[in-house]
Amino acid sequence: MMEKQDTGVQPVLRAVNLTKRFGGLVAVNDVSLDIYPGEVVALAGDNGAGKSTLIKMISGVYRPDAGHIYLEGREITMASPLEARNLGIETIYQDLALCENLDATVNIFLGREPTKRLFGLFKQVDRNLMLAESNKVLDRLDIHIPNLRRPIRQMSGGQRQAVAIARAVYWNAKLVIMDEPTAALGVPEQRKVHELIHTLKRQNVPVIIISHNLQDIFAVADRIVVMRRGYKVGDVLASEVTDDDLVAMMVGSA
Repeated sequence: MMEKQDTGVQPVLRAVNLTKRFGGLVAVNDVSLDIYPGEVVALAGDNGAGKSTLIKMISGVYRPDAGHIYLEGREITMASPLEARNLGIETIYQDLALCENLDATVNIFLGREPTKRLFGLFKQVDRNLMLAESNKVLDRLDIHIPNLRRPIRQMSGGQRQAVAIARAVYWNAKLVIMDEPTAALGVPEQRKVHELIHTLKRQNVPVIIISHNLQDIFAVADRIVVMRRGYKVGDVLASEVTDDDLVAMMVGSA
């Protein structure tokens, strides 16, 4: 098992000895994980390995039964995903949590819409500011979406992923978690998502990615954490392992 070398760089996130039980089932058992600035870490493992439960503890969905989570060196506890987002942990799930009847700009600002006063009296949503700021963050990510005023339902899967990532970046995410980001996407759109992950990396935003697609993992990951039956059984550099090595760790034949 590879251990991260001490480079003097503080991890953005430290998960220490996390455990989560559901009745008599131990879904995650004493798992520790460090995520460093600008690092892409893939979580690999078969169904039921504990990947999603681990992510849900880091993103505020579940409270750990044991262990600690540190963000930028400070211990944090979260009672909800909203608290995690407010701390800078953004999670992009398969369904993207976008409102399909609303446009891209509204989705980027959803729940945090800027307002302006009309005639000095009445507050109204500042849609022009939302459009200008949305264009800025999309340009920063080198994303080109014609007509941001279109409803999300009229956009491609890759464009929807781009909007979800842009929302995370705009609100200064300290860590982005992506759950199966290329599921149900065609090959060109998968490549675009890979490009977006590399863009986040260049901007020093760390990413945790869960994927069953080994091609996805090797296309973007610096490091791969392998889980099996609730335990962390591997922590390896992506450049030093093969598909077969990962499969062997996941099924327990390594």
